[in-house]
Amino acid sequence: MKLSKFAFLAAIVMTIFGGQVKADELQQPTLTPVAYTLQDDAGDSFKVFKNDGEGLEISGWIQLGYHDKSTGLFNSHPNNLNVHQLWMAFDKAGDADAEGLGLGYHFDLMYGTDAADTQAFGNNPARWDFQNGLDHGGGYGWAMPQAYVTTNIGDWDVQIGHFYTTVGYEVVQATGNFFYSHAKTMYNSEPFTHTGVLASRTNEAGTDIYVGWTAGWDTGFDQLGDGSSFLGGFSKQLADNIGLTYMTTFGDLGWRGTGYSHSLVVDITLGEKLSYVLQSDFANTNGIGDPADSIGVNQYVFYDLNDSMAVGMRLEWWRGAAGHEYAFTTGLNWRPDSKFDLVIRPEVRVDWNDAGHEEIAGIDAVIAF
Repeated sequence: MKLSKFAFLAAIVMTIFGGQVKADELQQPTLTPVAYTLQDDAGDSFKVFKNDGEGLEISGWIQLGYHDKSTGLFNSHPNNLNVHQLWMAFDKAGDADAEGLGLGYHFDLMYGTDAADTQAFGNNPARWDFQNGLDHGGGYGWAMPQAYVTTNIGDWDVQIGHFYTTVGYEVVQATGNFFYSHAKTMYNSEPFTHTGVLASRTNEAGTDIYVGWTAGWDTGFDQLGDGSSFLGGFSKQLADNIGLTYMTTFGDLGWRGTGYSHSLVVDITLGEKLSYVLQSDFANTNGIGDPADSIGVNQYVFYDLNDSMAVGMRLEWWRGAAGHEYAFTTGLNWRPDSKFDLVIRPEVRVDWNDAGHEEIAGIDAVIAF
């Protein structure tokens, strides 16, 4: 592996791990990427499940969407009103003060047209939820995207099992993204899920550190070939308005072959209403999929028009084996004044390359419960 791939880490290591803060000022790390979304706590919104913060917590959402052309990036069934995600999440928090391991757990079950891209397609066939009789006609199917247990070992938070990746900016879950459509970089150059173990902690410099082992990319309780790879990175607030997240995978990535990837996300708050995000991914793999180096740069700008509406823009450049591809997306997030936790996301997208361009219009609604 070339040393130049780690030049970025070497250049900023003193910035990331320097400085001191008091232990009681540290924030516990989260295991999800930074994401801009209006899916905040809905306050007095109607809730199907009246969770009391103790015992089993049940939550979920339904995403309905329409797009007039296929993006080939999740939104692959045009000119239909699709149920993209009917999602149920089951959580039991662990007890860090309990004797023994104090285990908690998390399990997801989803149905919809996003299932094929949400299943563990990096598995051998007929393992977990991949090619195991869970797909139905019209692109619909079932998936079990996450199933893991959590515990604490010292000051490390640990999860073991099948879980979503920490790589990248956009996520599979509809509630974690601003846009209805997905970026080319997210779909082509990043894993979606892993099976393995991931530990995280916050050090005295306020840096969230992630260290883990996985059985490669997109696996669900299975190991394709000799899949065995490192997953890790860090997240750091460089200033009050600047955040930096770096994540990497390397080793035997399973269905993507041996290789290396990284994702860098910088999010900058430019005022009370304006924010900017820069993301860059690089992947070098030799397996199925894109066997060449792929690299992408995405830029996002978000502006809050008022308490219930925000406008966003995304400009993408992605280069794979087929050459350079570009996309520009603009859209709204609108949360109507309603007792439901509802977000409506219309957008217009333009994709282009040397062969031409295509305009795609879409709109979806996400109701959390």
